[in-house]
Amino acid sequence: MTEAAALDPDLSTALGDAKAWPFEEARRLLKRLDKIPGGADKTVLFETGYGPSGLPHIGTFGEVARTTMVRHAFKVLTEGKIKTRLLCFSDDMDGMRKIPDNVPDRAALEPFLQLPLTSVPNPFGGDYKSFGDHNNAMLRRFLDTFGFEYEFASATEYYKSGRFDEVLLRTAERYDQIMAVMLPTLGAERQETYSPFLPISPISGRVLYVPMKKVDAKAGTVTFADEDGTDVTVPVTGGRVKLQWKPDFGMRWAALGVDFEMFGKDHQTNAPIYDKICKILGGLPPEHYVYELFLDEKGEKISKSKGNGLTIDEWLTYASPESLALFMFQKPRTAKKLYFDVIPRAVDEYLQLLAAYPRQDAKGRLDNAVWHIHGGNPPSHTVPTGVTFSLLLNLVAASNADDKSVLWGFIRRHISDASPEVYPLLDQLAGYAVRYYADFVKPKKRHRAPDEVEREALKALSDALAKASQDASAEELQTILYDVGRTIPRYQDFAAKGATPEKPGVSNAWFNSIYEILLGESKGPRFGSFIALYGVPETRALIEAALKGELVAADPKASP
Repeated sequence: MTEAAALDPDLSTALGDAKAWPFEEARRLLKRLDKIPGGADKTVLFETGYGPSGLPHIGTFGEVARTTMVRHAFKVLTEGKIKTRLLCFSDDMDGMRKIPDNVPDRAALEPFLQLPLTSVPNPFGGDYKSFGDHNNAMLRRFLDTFGFEYEFASATEYYKSGRFDEVLLRTAERYDQIMAVMLPTLGAERQETYSPFLPISPISGRVLYVPMKKVDAKAGTVTFADEDGTDVTVPVTGGRVKLQWKPDFGMRWAALGVDFEMFGKDHQTNAPIYDKICKILGGLPPEHYVYELFLDEKGEKISKSKGNGLTIDEWLTYASPESLALFMFQKPRTAKKLYFDVIPRAVDEYLQLLAAYPRQDAKGRLDNAVWHIHGGNPPSHTVPTGVTFSLLLNLVAASNADDKSVLWGFIRRHISDASPEVYPLLDQLAGYAVRYYADFVKPKKRHRAPDEVEREALKALSDALAKASQDASAEELQTILYDVGRTIPRYQDFAAKGATPEKPGVSNAWFNSIYEILLGESKGPRFGSFIALYGVPETRALIEAALKGELVAADPKASP
């Protein structure tokens, strides 16, 4: 991550005009420091929260990635003169209220319901002692792989080590004030049993949701009925109790002095409660940033316990971390579906933005997502002009490649200096394309036979390509496609921009038919770019195979 002191002078002059949302949030943080005595001398604390009730999902990564972008924007605005920290806090002392759907043996975990997650046995095996420890490790592994600069914090460790003791004692002292905030938010039945304190049963070790019979602020203790019905008095310190999740938010903010935390829209209505409790406990609530939730393919909220949506590892099997970071950067306050079909578009948009960066002025660069993704220092290497992830997927489809070396054979014919060493990003993309195609495109392919109009159109296209020069560019080949299409009444579009009676436009139906017949897909990138990369002779051979019915015959799912 590039430090602010190394910021290009031209970019420094454009900082005041930068409109990207991380800069907007960083400016709000600067205003916050004005409210704090000696604020300019404090270390600004960014926090992200994680509930390890299930394996980390992409939403968890997104929270850290987005917070990191705000943190970097803050460093740049302050020229690195104000220290910052990022704390990734795991609420791993929370009781396991239900068994996740995506664990190996759900029945084996039933005896451990309501135990703190760090006391539940690890169902995945390996060296981790508990379910919480395993899930925390999975989160850290990815954050480390991506290169985030952060500190990890465990609620279990913080409660048991005494890090929260001072504020927990204050919670006992101001118990009535906190109850006055919480009770109006609860139903009548819940009000009868509610307490911000959740004691850990000395008998079973479970997290108990029971009313307090007595809160002794002076002694710093609470009294409650344990699971066997006997009254038990325990200190509120040393990990013998934890707080309900809403008071826990406010307590943590007050105890740690958190300055910035973002959370999903499902927390939005509770944010005023968190703030009030933080103030009651002597803290200044942090700046918030509320983002929209991710949805799965069916439009349902992604859940760690359900395991729906994409996992971190799944995305990284088929695309780069940078493409995932771009998906997180774009429109955080807009609900987005997060499933496998979004990956190719995210990859191609990342490539477009990376290619555009060197050509942009200072303001454009500061608003470009790649500046934020790469901490102000986007890589200079990119891919050859016209090559996209979608194009590589089509190349895999046409060549039946099962290894990226096959793709490199085509690429080298089109780009003389092409090699994995010269284009390392392209080499990565080729590997991703082979895997993505095999798992998601190939199973859905549906070749169909051409009708009579399409047969004649494809013959005309093949004849026109035969006359093309061997070094025809992608644009020249695209022009050939247009010229053939506009001669066929079915594909003529007289309403297209610039169309005339003598030279009509070409409808999308022409290109759709090409993709459906030749590649078994309904759409794709510019076909001229595909021909340039795949080769004119190879494309003509593909057309010939389609006309002979060979593509349909080889595809058991094809439409006659």
